[in-house]
Amino acid sequence: MTLYPKLITDALQTVRYPAGGQNLVDAGMLEDDLRIDGMKVSFSIVFPKNPDPFMKSVVKAAETAIHTFVSPDIEVTINTKTAQPAATGAEEPPVLPGVKHIIAVSSGKGGVGKSTVAVNLAIALARMGYKVGLLDADIFGPSAPKMFKVEEARPYAESVDGRDMIVPIEQYGVKLLSIGFFVSPEQATLWRGAMACNALRQLITEATWGELDYFILDTPPGTSDIHLSLIQLLDITGAVIVSTPQQVALADARKGINMYQNEKVQVPILGLVENMAWFTPAELPYNRYYIFGREGCRRLAQEMGVPLLAQIPLIQSICDSGDSGHPPVLQPASTEGLAFMNLAEKVVEMVKEGEDKNTLSEEQTNR
Repeated sequence: MTLYPKLITDALQTVRYPAGGQNLVDAGMLEDDLRIDGMKVSFSIVFPKNPDPFMKSVVKAAETAIHTFVSPDIEVTINTKTAQPAATGAEEPPVLPGVKHIIAVSSGKGGVGKSTVAVNLAIALARMGYKVGLLDADIFGPSAPKMFKVEEARPYAESVDGRDMIVPIEQYGVKLLSIGFFVSPEQATLWRGAMACNALRQLITEATWGELDYFILDTPPGTSDIHLSLIQLLDITGAVIVSTPQQVALADARKGINMYQNEKVQVPILGLVENMAWFTPAELPYNRYYIFGREGCRRLAQEMGVPLLAQIPLIQSICDSGDSGHPPVLQPASTEGLAFMNLAEKVVEMVKEGEDKNTLSEEQTNR
């Protein structure tokens, strides 16, 4: 078999760099040093920063691609380099300089009420007097526009310092953006991962979020390249994991916790939220029926060493109010409204606790 450069680069075009969403060739990550000697191939991959959390997985994927699409007999040598820092030595500015805290609301699987928790948490924080934004990052199932009753809204662009910037929709004291504003609600979003990641990046970096105390990310269910892209792009303060007490949901929630706690990610877990903790019928407001199991999230929280932030009951009005665009937290005196207000207070408490730990750590380091 005769090898030539295009065979190798074609194979490497199937390998995507998770943070940017582009393949190695289009992202310009291949150094101009490709060498072929019989069945031996060597080249360098240039990563944008050092350390890079995706370096090992990308190198392995590149080697696998060559063996899969060209020949398993090729001896592959891959060198890694990092892009040189800017000549000025200046640090890269933060993506959202006006945002104090970024909270990722996640779930291991769909259907556990993650978006309900994210929306009500955002509104609860706004009602507490904080400046709040919410990004509906669930590209393939955007539900925030309906829950905020702004399905017909269409964000417009305004010129800021010569750039066209998207202006978020404001409702219930929350600045909101969602891919749902830009696609037809009747059509499925048939996007590859790179397209989804790039769309989210635009909603984050090309929008006038302004000064915010809390920026809530309603992430897609599961663990995916979208999560990795968000982690790479943003300095996330902490994650809130939502699950039902059902064992199937808890198994997936455990994976979500592990993703954020991975040594290459290291996003603090603010805590677990047990949604649909028990069923309470309207006519029997003091009765509890444990439809999906009892105290499952409490046990998981103890096992994983993370706080249990809240237990949200399964009440018909939560579903009805979400569908009608009037989330239950707008009635804070109700049982369900009080549950979400208590959750917001607990999240603020955990964020403050994390800040105090960081301050203490910095003081000890500087001594």
